[in-house]
Amino acid sequence: MQCTVEPLEGNKVKVEISVDEVAFEQDIEAAFRKLARQVRIPGFRPGKAPRRIIESHLGTEGKRAARAQAIEDAVPKYLAEAVKQHDIDIIATPKVDHVHGSESDSGPISFHCEMEIRPIITVAGYSGLRVELPNITATEKEIDEVVDNERKRHGTLIDASRAIATGDQVTIDLSASRNGEPVPGLNVEAWLYEVGRGWVAKGFDEQLVGMSAGEEKQFAAVPNGNEDEADFSLKVVKVQEMQLPEATDQWVTDTFGEFESVAKWREAIARRMNESRLNQARNSVVDRVTDELAKLVDIDLPEVMVEGDLRTRVRNTVDTFQRQGIAIGQFLQITGQTEEQFLEQMREQSRKAVRVDLALRAVAGDQRLDADDNDVEVELKNIAQRANVKVNRVRSLYEKNDALGDLRAQIRKSKALEWLVRQVTYVDTDGGAISTDILLDAGVDIDPTADTGASLGIGGESNTNEQSTSTVDDNSSDE
Repeated sequence: MQCTVEPLEGNKVKVEISVDEVAFEQDIEAAFRKLARQVRIPGFRPGKAPRRIIESHLGTEGKRAARAQAIEDAVPKYLAEAVKQHDIDIIATPKVDHVHGSESDSGPISFHCEMEIRPIITVAGYSGLRVELPNITATEKEIDEVVDNERKRHGTLIDASRAIATGDQVTIDLSASRNGEPVPGLNVEAWLYEVGRGWVAKGFDEQLVGMSAGEEKQFAAVPNGNEDEADFSLKVVKVQEMQLPEATDQWVTDTFGEFESVAKWREAIARRMNESRLNQARNSVVDRVTDELAKLVDIDLPEVMVEGDLRTRVRNTVDTFQRQGIAIGQFLQITGQTEEQFLEQMREQSRKAVRVDLALRAVAGDQRLDADDNDVEVELKNIAQRANVKVNRVRSLYEKNDALGDLRAQIRKSKALEWLVRQVTYVDTDGGAISTDILLDAGVDIDPTADTGASLGIGGESNTNEQSTSTVDDNSSDE
């Protein structure tokens, strides 16, 4: 096979392939063996008739059929060889419109096609990324709020012989109607409500403030979650205020037991809040970093990559719902989404995934991050462990599907992301610096390689390249 590759505009290459008559003869021989299983010839079992008998039995039409079959089977094989030989990073299945020599009864064949390839980009500014994360240290005001909530939980309601103020607990009779029809959920008696919650309608709490027990009022307002006004009628039955216990050392000891003073209690609250916030920040590092990295990619994204990722993303989501016994229609109804809104939301995630894929490849190239044989072997073992299959089975599938190159690329992306999260400047919402050592001390879950395994049917999510799929049985033996 002779092959030439010519770069074209628009992330494409032109590949020209020619196969001489001697090499193509092997493909014709394979095609005759396939025909032998389909043609019944007296005196021979299916698939056992030699080629000369088949040629004699089928005549000229048989030779043409064998040649056509050889072309159909061999062209994809030669394309795959060309892609591997020239390390062409294709992102869509190439299509061949015409094969020269297909009309002849003998001789060589040749063909060409355009292949869409993954763009190779440069990403400016990635080493100076500034990423904002939630504050990891609780403020005194936030600790005060926790303390006050605990005091409220242990507080006592007492009747108040005064006008309603924000924070009071009021018992009210409430009704709301629109065009004479009751508004669902807004017709109750003796309802206990904390003024200031804003649960009913815009301006509802302001209407309550200043009223006293026994007073009634009518007004119009737009109920929360609605667009049209409703006519409200309410009567204040009772006004109560929350009497809070004083946060003393004795109260803390009597209430919680494990703390001997207010100071120790507040320290424990702060420690718990800080640990929780630090974990939340750690869990959001990869998403936040890749969000900022994606913003640096300003090229027109190859639609085939976006659509390929979208198909896999939707399929994985639907499969997840099905395993949980939820139909996708039920999910859309529960979340109030249309199918178009659901797909557009997923498509935006796919656009980010493609941007991040291209950017991480660029970072890996800039930083000369590579995946050696040991890296590949370690990842094959990790994939086998996740899928609960033998590592030899995993390796065999990757080799069979020519996917080891994809795995190496995914490992390089993983290394690029690991490098990047340690170069980023992290700040909280107030602009204060967050120590990288503290943030990443427990490690960050970085696993871009998980998607490659899915494309082979062995767990994880699919990447933007579409690969052949195979099913791995959990009890597969070593090969």
